[in-house]
Amino acid sequence: MTTTTPERPGVGTHLFRIVGFLVCVEIASGILQGYYTPIFSDIADHLDIADADVNWFEAAQLIVSALCVPLLARLGDLIGHRNVLLISTAITALGSWILAFAPSFTTFLIGWAIQGAYVVWLPLEVAIIHRRTADTGRQGLLTRRAAAILVGALELAVIIGALTSGALVESTSMTVLLSLPAIAVTVCFVVIWFGIEDLPGRSEGGIDWIGFTLITGALGVLMAGLIVVRLEGPGSILAWLLVVGGLVLVVPFVRAERRIAEPLIDVDLIATRAQWPVQLTAFLFGMSVLGAQIPLSTFARTDPDTVGYGLGADAGFVSTLIGVYVVSLAIGAFTLPLTSRTLTARGALIASSVLVAIGYALWIPFHDTTTQALINMGVAGIGSGALVAALPAAAAAAAPPDRTGFATGMTNATKTVGGAIASSIFAIALASTGSLGDPTEGHAPLSGYLTVWAVCSVAALCAAVALLAVPKTAFGD
Repeated sequence: MTTTTPERPGVGTHLFRIVGFLVCVEIASGILQGYYTPIFSDIADHLDIADADVNWFEAAQLIVSALCVPLLARLGDLIGHRNVLLISTAITALGSWILAFAPSFTTFLIGWAIQGAYVVWLPLEVAIIHRRTADTGRQGLLTRRAAAILVGALELAVIIGALTSGALVESTSMTVLLSLPAIAVTVCFVVIWFGIEDLPGRSEGGIDWIGFTLITGALGVLMAGLIVVRLEGPGSILAWLLVVGGLVLVVPFVRAERRIAEPLIDVDLIATRAQWPVQLTAFLFGMSVLGAQIPLSTFARTDPDTVGYGLGADAGFVSTLIGVYVVSLAIGAFTLPLTSRTLTARGALIASSVLVAIGYALWIPFHDTTTQALINMGVAGIGSGALVAALPAAAAAAAPPDRTGFATGMTNATKTVGGAIASSIFAIALASTGSLGDPTEGHAPLSGYLTVWAVCSVAALCAAVALLAVPKTAFGD
């Protein structure tokens, strides 16, 4: 007796078509991730805020993303990953259009936070591909290859976004400039609607609103503590009480999740030996790949003749720096199948984490010239590109079939939590120390940037150590 797999009509061409449409989605994602970075200083001027305060945009977006990713990933397992991809794209488009017409810091902050729904795109795409390669005998391999292609397209689109905004910032209004990524996301919605088939979810049950409420409260209290540190300084007793309170609230959350049949976050699955190092790596990796973006941009834009450090680059040249960095990200992503075959999937993750640690460590002594910056970013970029592609694929390979959406989504959720916490810490470290009449007013101290690079390097090194706990044969077919 033979069995059929109706989900896989003509696996080769079918998969090729799906990956092709998903590449379009990642192009829109790349535009979002690259477009704003060269013009953060211009956005700060537009909103009349200091450079360090721009970090709060990133912190707000990342914390909202961290909350919505497990919720949307769970919803994907329930109602279908393509349907949730459409929902998250619509939310992202709304946030992008708000940015284009935001009249104030508060409105821009709201739009930026809503736009963070795009972070669930790649995990959902990996889950779509992972499901459609079932029973091929090469599910893990095909998923890794497809993920590498998607991330490669993402990184190339980051270059396009960065170069476009850098070229247009001086020649058009901020409203027109910020409308272009909104248009790209709107087109992306249409592509998903017509290009990706709708398959029903494979999981049963409902949404764990108790868990969602508890984790929202824990993250909200923790972030409130970090905000109070920013406003009142590290000597504030209230700030540290809030930070500790946020961490303590994780305990009842874990207990509640273990009692629920269909939890929002399957803590027992995450606790397995093949999952927890991957999720911890995603958290630590988020500190650099997400939290350090704005500090790198503002450091490059800082005039060394005025402040005594920085690269003195304009938006156009920052776009070029980002382009070189993203090429290294694409190299890391595209070479993932080769490095995984040579070092094993586990070894490739460890090596990539070490490269990220080395790249950011190089920033500490070498940050005076653009050549040094390019070398540092290139080393970190190769490792980062590989991790972006490898983490969701590794999580999917180590998860049961009805939990692939959750597992891949959690890599982005933990990554965004790490980025949100890092962004808040970096905003504190980079807080301006200038005074009235001081030519450095509004600029961060160099010690703040050194702190940023040190934290990113140590975090990546800790990730490499954590990955040693993964079984050597994990993530294979």
